Amino acid sequence: MIQHVYERASRARLVNRVIVATDDERISVVVRGFGGEVIMTPRTLQSGSDRIAAVARSLEDVDIVVNVQGDEPLIEPDMIDQGILPLHQDPSVAVGTLVRELVSEEDLDNPAIAKVVLDNNGYCLYFSRSAIPFVRDAGQGRRTSAGKFYKHIGFYVYRREFLLRYADLPQTPLELLEKLEQLRILEHGYRIKAAITTYDTTPVDTAADLEKVRVLVAGIT
Repeated sequence: MIQHVYERASRARLVNRVIVATDDERISVVVRGFGGEVIMTPRTLQSGSDRIAAVARSLEDVDIVVNVQGDEPLIEPDMIDQGILPLHQDPSVAVGTLVRELVSEEDLDNPAIAKVVLDNNGYCLYFSRSAIPFVRDAGQGRRTSAGKFYKHIGFYVYRREFLLRYADLPQTPLELLEKLEQLRILEHGYRIKAAITTYDTTPVDTAADLEKVRVLVAGIT
């Protein structure tokens, strides 16, 4: 799985170096086995962003750092480029992410899927495991036709300077309640720019997810 993620990330046009950050020697052996670059990180880190920040501290010549999670073997290289582009276009953007329009009522009520609301300029206002925004005048089963909902795709693009600052920020109340690390950024008064994509991802969180992805990969190859 990690090799699929590595190879897809390497095909993104705006990426010039791919590093696997891990605290597991087994993953390190696999990555070196297929010729990839890997850096070991401490086991005590709290999140994926904290892990890549630990690596970024040694990358002094890097401006932009992308956090692609290792459980996303079907991530499209174009998605990575879409997330990076806002930081290329606007030097004031410190953090970017991806969102996709959500049209399924079932997904809307699934707490495993993070939802996000955006302002008029495409910046994230809030993330939640609950269905947001709340549509007061629409009944159950009619919400997605009454309003626009966005699914958050757990993918982040950071300016290195901000990433190092983020890793030093204390965890925040909403972050701990929702168990969503990106809320730490908003609660400390920083902004996240969202790029809207039509692609979706199939993260591997369970054994059932793994079997689903194996079938999809077999169809692609």
